[in-house]
Amino acid sequence: MPRTIWSGAISFGLVTVPIHVVGATEDHSIHFHQYHLEDMGRVRYRKVCELEGREVAQDEIGKGYELTKTQVIPITDEDLSNLPLPTAKAIEIDAFVPLASIDPIRIAEGYYLQPAGQVAAKPYKLLVQALGRSSKVAVAKYAWSGRERLGLLRVRDDVLVLHAMRWPDEVRDPAELLPPPVEVTDEEIEGALALMDTMTTDSLEGPEFQDQYTEALAQIIEAKREEKPLPEAPEPEQPAQVLDLMAALNASVQQARASRGERREPAEVHELPRPKRKTTAKKEPAAKKEPAAKRTASKKTTQKKAATAGKQPTTAKKTAPRKPRSA
Repeated sequence: MPRTIWSGAISFGLVTVPIHVVGATEDHSIHFHQYHLEDMGRVRYRKVCELEGREVAQDEIGKGYELTKTQVIPITDEDLSNLPLPTAKAIEIDAFVPLASIDPIRIAEGYYLQPAGQVAAKPYKLLVQALGRSSKVAVAKYAWSGRERLGLLRVRDDVLVLHAMRWPDEVRDPAELLPPPVEVTDEEIEGALALMDTMTTDSLEGPEFQDQYTEALAQIIEAKREEKPLPEAPEPEQPAQVLDLMAALNASVQQARASRGERREPAEVHELPRPKRKTTAKKEPAAKKEPAAKRTASKKTTQKKAATAGKQPTTAKKTAPRKPRSA
């Protein structure tokens, strides 16, 4: 069971939902300590008082605000828990908005909100079902770690989730990062859409969505522990300079289809039209074909003439000799 980070309540109009805040994510990364390379002795950071020159324990350390170089205003945890703010002890819901209206760059880490006891069960479920039916998320304010924050409440598997949000002035304007003006053809956009369709998946599960860096690091540690040769690193592929964008899109579609084993329907990518070749010789016009009825009638007329010619005698008529003219 994860430890409780903060306890308070969700304020929803006049409805109060007591909750405990616990972490929603886990860190599976491999962490390192610092060591002295000469003798592998552990190197630690120690907290030393500048005035006394000695190391102090954690229970001797508190917070303070430096007003001047010689004047520090001490601030206790009790002072922070009793701030004159409605958000000091409650998560105050201010509005409900569609999730699509929030820029994802403003959404940060998430926390689970656990109902605190039986008294919180009914108002907790009420808020869960109301958010689910509305298809909206709640925007709230709360005060943690010495500052007031903006948060987003949503539902995940019938559990309330609180996402920390950045204030509008904390997001930098990306206008200065825009590329120079360029033109993109419709064929190139269709090719990119075909590639996106080929790479579309229904779930972010599977080996392609695993932390390969941590796995590779674990192999290095295991090889050194057993004093075996380190696994060879693959040669990094140098990104090719894209000269023909359509050719690159076509090749990417074929590669994506091959990696998926042709499990999806082949995507259609329209190639750029090829330039027409110039020809000097003119093509002869094709002879017009006669209609079928006309060809049949012509054929019958030819056969009739041939039959009639066969009945005529083959010898020529003899003519009488002319009488001689008298003198």
